[in-house]
Amino acid sequence: MKILRSLLITQLIAAFFLAIFALIALVFYTQKQLEQEQQHAAIVIEHILTHQLSSDAKIITRQLDRSFSLKNLRISQLDGTILHEQNQSQNNAAFATMVLNAFGSEFPLQTIKNIDQNIQVAYQLDFSKKLNSFTTLLFILMFTPFLFAIALSFINKKIAALSYKSATASVSNVIDSLSKDPSFDVKKADLPAEFSNISSALQRLSTSLDSQFTQMTSSAQQIAEEAYKDPITDLPNRNRFVQYYEENIRNNAQVDFGIFAITRCTELQTLNQTRGYQEGDKYIREVANVIKKVIDNYKDSRVFRLNGSDFGVFLPRVTAKEAENFANSLQSRLNEYQHSAELDSAGYTGLVVYEAGKALGELLAIADTSISLAQTKQTNAWHLQKDAQGMETSSGNYGNQNWRAVIDDVIENNRISLFVQQIQPSNRSSRAYSEVLVRFKTLENQILPTASFLAMAEKLDRIIHIDKLVIENTLNTIKNKNLQDQYFGINLSARSVHDEQFNIWLERRLLKDTHIAAKLVFEVSEFGLQQNLKTSKRFIDMIHRAGSRVTVEKFGVGITSFKFFRDLKPDYVKMDGSYTRQINEDKNNQYFMRLMIDLAHRIGVGVFAESVETQEEKHMLESLFIDGNQGYYIGKPLPI
Repeated sequence: MKILRSLLITQLIAAFFLAIFALIALVFYTQKQLEQEQQHAAIVIEHILTHQLSSDAKIITRQLDRSFSLKNLRISQLDGTILHEQNQSQNNAAFATMVLNAFGSEFPLQTIKNIDQNIQVAYQLDFSKKLNSFTTLLFILMFTPFLFAIALSFINKKIAALSYKSATASVSNVIDSLSKDPSFDVKKADLPAEFSNISSALQRLSTSLDSQFTQMTSSAQQIAEEAYKDPITDLPNRNRFVQYYEENIRNNAQVDFGIFAITRCTELQTLNQTRGYQEGDKYIREVANVIKKVIDNYKDSRVFRLNGSDFGVFLPRVTAKEAENFANSLQSRLNEYQHSAELDSAGYTGLVVYEAGKALGELLAIADTSISLAQTKQTNAWHLQKDAQGMETSSGNYGNQNWRAVIDDVIENNRISLFVQQIQPSNRSSRAYSEVLVRFKTLENQILPTASFLAMAEKLDRIIHIDKLVIENTLNTIKNKNLQDQYFGINLSARSVHDEQFNIWLERRLLKDTHIAAKLVFEVSEFGLQQNLKTSKRFIDMIHRAGSRVTVEKFGVGITSFKFFRDLKPDYVKMDGSYTRQINEDKNNQYFMRLMIDLAHRIGVGVFAESVETQEEKHMLESLFIDGNQGYYIGKPLPI
């Protein structure tokens, strides 16, 4: 078939050049004919003007119309006075005219003057009939060679098909023989002489297939490894973790026991919000490196990244006693990293003994509870659950009891530290404030993971007490340090916003210090306010009566209409960090931010951006008329 294609292409190329030659010949012939007609017309018109006794334009026009087919005609005196003019704007042979123009032909107005008669004639002949004939002949000469070439190709194809039919049947028989018996001697096959090269190729086919299959298997494995790899740490991801557990532990009788551990990076959320996502990714990579260094001393150990903040570690055939050495070594290295990175903590580890055949869901649940217990101890602590059977029923209550004791201790003994992170106004007319951030401490003065602490306080119905504790400490700090001239933002949970008793307490507390209340801004998440719009409106109205302001934070994550703002009337919105990250390169986020800022300003709501990490992001947000920026690039959290 390749030969037939080559033959067809050759014939088409030949037809193309033949058509080009015919075109050129026809064009030159037509050009010659038109030039002769132009010359003849010029002679006739000059003769008419010379022997015309009268200079009457009408008489001259009738004579010219009888003699020629004219497209344009203008008869005038030598001084330019027009005596008669007729024009035909329609071009009935546009294609032919375009082709001839491409070859240099022009059809301008011709002018003939007669000084004795004081008359001049400007005319343009109408070549429509000749040009239409030229067009018809052109198409015939252009397409006839191609039709002949295609017809010859079909004839050649039929002839070749007959000759190849018998040859392909012979090759097919040889391939069938090779598939049944790779040692079949191809030379014994009755192949045509022109297929001699195929014989040696078929003999190499059997060995080649085996080599190709091996390469394909290797490539498939590499692709699978990439699909199961975490892009930040290059560790196997959760899918590979599940696959590894099912194949190598649960269904493997040779692995009868071991240790499974989860290390949770509890500072990831805080880093993403305060220092930016790049610092968060760096934090995850550093913790991964710490874990890999520690498990290098354990044979057949494996580490996986289970999700955004969790790493899973398998230590096959490791006893509980050896696991304690592993955990202590890991804690020591995490402490070193925490101090070098200036973090409140690096990670907490929950360990559990596993046996072959145990369901993965149970193992993860026990390890997760072990982490909760570890978080109630010192920084970067670990907890090992040795008795898995007892843990299945009592672990949840045991973990909750520990957390409840820790949270109650924080509340009763006021174990919190306050920090502030500035929101920098974009212009002098914009009002901004500093957001109050809270760190919770244990009896040993160790910093607890903020995200885990607040989540457990919510779960154990202590979050309202925590919000009251933060508000009291903030008001007292402002008063004691004489900071009444500064504005501060305080985060509130959705539970507190929708609690009637808390609202009564907060209003009385703000009215007690009205001069400080006027400097406070309460931040509530968009999702939290949407849970109950009626109570949210009562809360915001109460805050406004007390002289304070309200910011809707994490804005843009949910689906919110601006009727939501008209009804609730907040003072500010703080856009979620997912919209500000690399906004200088993201056209969609730029459009969305510009739209939100414009609509918010129309109803008198200020707009802030959080998680601003670079100068480029700051400049882009300022160009979109943002009211203020907050993030690690603007300023780090500092003690109040």
